[in-house]
Amino acid sequence: MKRRATLPLIVLALGLGVGCFKQFDVAKFPTSVALYDAGLAKYRDGKWDAAILAFERLTLDLPSRDSLLGRAHWFLAQSRLRNEERLLAAQAFIRLAEQLPDDTLADDATFEAAGAYAGLWRRPSLDPQYGLLAQTQHRLLLAIYPDSRLADSSRAALRRLDERFALKDFDTGMQYVRRKAYDSAIIYFKDVVRNWPESDAARRAMLQLVLVYRLPVLNYKEDAEEVCGALRAAYPADAQVVVTCKVASADTSTATLVRR
Repeated sequence: MKRRATLPLIVLALGLGVGCFKQFDVAKFPTSVALYDAGLAKYRDGKWDAAILAFERLTLDLPSRDSLLGRAHWFLAQSRLRNEERLLAAQAFIRLAEQLPDDTLADDATFEAAGAYAGLWRRPSLDPQYGLLAQTQHRLLLAIYPDSRLADSSRAALRRLDERFALKDFDTGMQYVRRKAYDSAIIYFKDVVRNWPESDAARRAMLQLVLVYRLPVLNYKEDAEEVCGALRAAYPADAQVVVTCKVASADTSTATLVRR
């Protein structure tokens, strides 16, 4: 009896649920201005799916000279970003910048596209494809909009990306150290120093080069001293440089390398 009594309630609840999730109908708005206002209201209410429907339709239907087009692209991209659709958001920002390069939001869109891509590269150890795409967008901003108010922010973001690229190669070098593949480790550490000389990973890579060169199996004393000379010149007050570059015995262990 209890099951029969509760069945209508379950059906009613399901019916209410379907009603709550009814799709936003873009066709019921007679003008683009009305649809834009409705999309903006959904955006402000955090109804990202509905906002996406509204602004996506506008980006498809509005003529290229319509004053609402740039803002429709912008809010479409922002809605996708807030809906955790970072790749689609980046692509939407890029469409704004490419289709409307003279729009006042074009440099903002390029910057936001870079940020969306960077957000997809969550750890330096992962495939750096999205990091490279973020780098490209920041460089585009600096090349096309050098006077943008976001130029300094893009430069700072590029430095942060460089740190991540450098750390990725540094970590690869450390993996080779653990495997005792020292020649490969040296290649990666040198790449860090050459490609990202201003990064903290470059300092760490140079310190590891000294330790690897001093290993008994290699015993590259002259190479170690050459790197130490560069370290002393670049980081004269760095305590780790002072300690590492002291004249040490050639009995540097692999355990010490990995721990540093």
